[in-house]
Amino acid sequence: MKVLGIRFCKVAGKEDAEGLAALLGEKGLGLKANDFGGGDGFQGAVFPVDEAGAAGTGSWIEIWPSGEGMPEMTMLQIVVDDADAWAARAKENGVDVKGPDDAHGERIYYLEGPGGLPVSFQSKVG
Repeated sequence: MKVLGIRFCKVAGKEDAEGLAALLGEKGLGLKANDFGGGDGFQGAVFPVDEAGAAGTGSWIEIWPSGEGMPEMTMLQIVVDDADAWAARAKENGVDVKGPDDAHGERIYYLEGPGGLPVSFQSKVG
């Protein structure tokens, strides 16, 4: 069982999300965001931090504006080699794991960490 990447996800009010994306972006710290192909206004930003992240399997930083169905929050996402095996181990250790959900080509499990921190762990499906 192996961790393949770490993702940090922040959903915030539009102004805060845009500001954080600008801080991390090319005119701030210099991270390059994925291109979502236009649209009106700030849609969000994903900053791959390694080659695997650029391929969708490694580490990245996600910044999204809050809205309907997307409440403000901070979330830790752990990309693993086999989410089902990680879920089985966590459950054996008494961790209250929810899921799985299959979305965006990934199998995703959820749990709540101390202090209410949302945590997910996921692996590619197939």
